[in-house]
Amino acid sequence: MNIPSVFWLVPVASVLALTMAWYFFRSMMQADEGTPRMREIAGHVRRGAMAYLKQQYKVVLMVFAVLAVIFAFMAYGMGVQNPWVPVAFLTGGFFSGLAGFFGMKTATYASARTAHAAQQSLDGGLKIAFRSGAVMGLTVVGLGLLDIAGWFYALSFFYHGDKMALITITTTMLTFGMGASTQALFARVGGGIYTKAADVGADIVGKVEADIPEDDPRNPATIADNVGDNVGDVAGMGADLYESYCGSILSTAALGATAFAMSGDMQMRAVIAPMLIAAVGVFLSILGIYMVRTKEGATMRDLLHSLSVGTNVSAVLIAAATFAILYLLEIDNWLGLSFSVITGLAAGVIIGQATEYYTSHSYKPTQKIAEAGLTGSATVIIKGIGTGMISTCIPVVTIGIAIMLSYLFANGFDMAMSAEALSRGLYGIGIAAVGMLSTLGITLATDAYGPIADNAGGNAEMSNLGEEVRHRTDALDALGNTTAATGKGFAIGSAALTALALLASYIEEVKIAMERAGMQLTNLKGDVINAADANIPDFMNYFQVNLMNPRVLVGAFIGAMAAFLFCGLTMEAVGRAAQKMVEEVRRQFREIKGILEGKATPDYGSCVEISTRAAQHEMIFPSLLAIAIPIVVGCVLGVAGVLGLLVGGLSCGFTLAVFMANAGGAWDNAKKMVEEGNFGGKGSFAHKATIVGDTVGDPFKDTSGPSLNILIKLMSMVSIVMAGLTVAFS
Repeated sequence: MNIPSVFWLVPVASVLALTMAWYFFRSMMQADEGTPRMREIAGHVRRGAMAYLKQQYKVVLMVFAVLAVIFAFMAYGMGVQNPWVPVAFLTGGFFSGLAGFFGMKTATYASARTAHAAQQSLDGGLKIAFRSGAVMGLTVVGLGLLDIAGWFYALSFFYHGDKMALITITTTMLTFGMGASTQALFARVGGGIYTKAADVGADIVGKVEADIPEDDPRNPATIADNVGDNVGDVAGMGADLYESYCGSILSTAALGATAFAMSGDMQMRAVIAPMLIAAVGVFLSILGIYMVRTKEGATMRDLLHSLSVGTNVSAVLIAAATFAILYLLEIDNWLGLSFSVITGLAAGVIIGQATEYYTSHSYKPTQKIAEAGLTGSATVIIKGIGTGMISTCIPVVTIGIAIMLSYLFANGFDMAMSAEALSRGLYGIGIAAVGMLSTLGITLATDAYGPIADNAGGNAEMSNLGEEVRHRTDALDALGNTTAATGKGFAIGSAALTALALLASYIEEVKIAMERAGMQLTNLKGDVINAADANIPDFMNYFQVNLMNPRVLVGAFIGAMAAFLFCGLTMEAVGRAAQKMVEEVRRQFREIKGILEGKATPDYGSCVEISTRAAQHEMIFPSLLAIAIPIVVGCVLGVAGVLGLLVGGLSCGFTLAVFMANAGGAWDNAKKMVEEGNFGGKGSFAHKATIVGDTVGDPFKDTSGPSLNILIKLMSMVSIVMAGLTVAFS
């Protein structure tokens, strides 16, 4: 088994991405951080963020140690697991955490520099914030490709000559996807609880009760709020999308190994194709980053256009490059597979545009929510929930069409559902997910840009930089809210395609587990065959995976319930933590004389401590539940139950995630619209009503919603890793 020489492009792209991330970081660090007051505030936020991350990693390290021991026992004690799994699991978690750490460190240094640059021009602030966000994007893709390339080279060496080498290698590599998913879930849930507890507390007491501006230094929760933007929306998001990026590439590689198993050298080319597409995407993302710029006095539409130029040019170029890559690899039906990639890219663009429409205050849905503030907070909440529910239509239909088209393009429009057509069609769905995430370097930059701009606005307010600077940072922040919502929709859409590809990978892992245990099954013809020789229809028939099997139906119900249960637990966690924050802020306003007059300094540390303790405590149970549910279902309901669980979790989790992300983003931007002087402006009745809507939307869009796309993939990853245990019990 020889790796084609063109594979060198993958490690080269990873090194280039990391080099450019370092370059953008150094360029940002050379910019002026501003006045002593600006540096002081940035220092408080930086120390708080690093202290939290240190505590989070301690908790996650203990969880990883326990899981690694369990995997080691399954591999070496029970013999139902690949011996590489414990190590691969740990490396996935390590690189996922590292991506979040680098992104957050950059963000905490960039916020004050963005605020200072905004004193000179809007374009100056945009460039620093966006290129600092690009550090996150390029770090994620650089570390992801480095991890993938390293494991591929290592496992190819050890499995050289094995007749099932590529199937074994790719399914083993999926294990580090579970490590990345586990780390990402803890980061998203913990960071989301931290940031929204502080945000809700600061808004309720500061804006509504005390009638002081956002990020006012008199508010004790402001530092905790700014810290939360970094630990939740940067570190959590980086770990999240690292997992999405690697998961899409690895699941597609595993499907390629299966779909082209009987095609000789073409099997290897099908395996490395998604890696090469992702590698070329790195080069084009860097090109797109340099194309983002704007002019002074730009409107929201102008700013959105500036970011769209970079992302759309990258997307168009990767579409063209895909045709060349698949043609040069000489893969069967390369033209159809190329159109599968185009389908994924187009789906990502459509979902992003739909999200922008429903969440930006440049469009009617969010404008109507802001207008509803004239009649009170109840109508704001009702309108926001309705808008969020309606907004699910376009993404769900888009993903449905993308699944069908990518499937049909890849199998040459074979409607007969033969075993080969089914396998190649699923490979097409996987490669569509790769297409959607191929330019993650720039699309993640637009997402990570948001919290940097938000923190810059907070720094400008607390440093009293003046109305003009605050106006510029508010414009950047409002843009960030829209790009963050778009990024969440993009991540959720890619999660749906990736999770569907992982379903097929689960089937392959069960077959490997059965082969390892010496088990056989009966095919559709009634012949007894080795598990490794079974195709997907044989497999589905043997395990009775159909809608008349109560195990499948019960599994689907549990999967749907898991999405709601997970959201309920995380929403309640934010509520409990926010209650403590509100009580603390009220106590300080009541007991520390002179705070509201600006004559006394609030105790910022106590609010930071409340968020830290709440996040550490509250994130454990929901995260462990996501790991436990697939294991229990596998042991009780078997393979059919697990497949039902994954389908139910995927369909319900995807729709619920879109609803929560869009409703939350719309509420946030409705508040921003009122703050710009509409419907009475700051301090008005409508303003207070939209603040209440925003506080409800905070855990929607920044805690529960974005965590769901990790949940549906983590359940798939856990099912794959635990396939040997499921086979042993059932």
